[in-house]
Amino acid sequence: MPKLTCLTILLSIFLPSFALASNHTSDQFTDTTLGYVCVMIFVSAYLLVMLEEYLQLRKSKPVLLAAGLIWAIIGYAFSQSGEIELAKSALEHNLLEYAELLLFLLVAMTYISAMEERRLFDALQAWMTGKGFDFRSLFWLTGILAFFISPIADNLTTALLMCAVVMKVAGNNPKFINLACINIVVAANAGGAFSPFGDITTLMVWQAGHVSFSEFMPLFLPSVINYLLPAILMSFFIPNTKPDVVHQHVELKRGSRRIVALFILTIATAVAFHAVLHFPPVIGMMMGLAYLQFFGFYLRKTLKRSLAKKPHSPLLTATTTRLNV
Repeated sequence: MPKLTCLTILLSIFLPSFALASNHTSDQFTDTTLGYVCVMIFVSAYLLVMLEEYLQLRKSKPVLLAAGLIWAIIGYAFSQSGEIELAKSALEHNLLEYAELLLFLLVAMTYISAMEERRLFDALQAWMTGKGFDFRSLFWLTGILAFFISPIADNLTTALLMCAVVMKVAGNNPKFINLACINIVVAANAGGAFSPFGDITTLMVWQAGHVSFSEFMPLFLPSVINYLLPAILMSFFIPNTKPDVVHQHVELKRGSRRIVALFILTIATAVAFHAVLHFPPVIGMMMGLAYLQFFGFYLRKTLKRSLAKKPHSPLLTATTTRLNV
């Protein structure tokens, strides 16, 4: 799972704690010395997060430490006033939200990893190279793909994958790589805004029941405008030449397209659990993980049978599955 996504989830452990503190019946916790200490701890942790590259300190370390310290201070303050059960209830509520987000994204990242292992993204890069697109065509193609992939795969994952594709197809042209990656980040963020699955924040408000799935749809047109305006401006600076790269044929591994179909079915299952049954959508995502696990089992079993019939087949040897989820 990408580090920034993990960081956002970790932050959610203690960010809601300030809302709890403001409801303290004995006194306003946020106006006390301990309340200000919690704010200082939070700010200090965030500064360390921003200095990660300079300090070579992973973001998760200060965030986890700050979370523990803040909850310890809240627990102490509420125990002194005899309301520890209130603090405990809020902590359990936040941990449940954290677990739902973590499991939801874990399933999504597992599917993305399975697609990557089946060489779907390598095949996409090879297809772009083989079609002989010029830089402007690649600029628009990667941006549009990022815009429509991010509502399903989340904007951070989409940006990382599509930027990796750009770096492979661009050859030795840093100007194009810079502009294309900026375009992908803008497209992924714009595309992720009209879907609950597009961003950690949209996922949080959808899982909490504040916004229904259908209420995201009216955001599609504003999202398109937010992507197109900067993309049009950047496109004027894209060189009108073709990348100097050698095309390589990439063979998709067995079952790659079916994994995509299973991922779409998993998303539909999560939406159905939330909209029809009014259960947390993570239950549908975990059920979707079972789809992938059963399919991986099917691939391994059928491959063994094929190898038993044709043990010296180079095609079967070359496509030996490593899917084990």
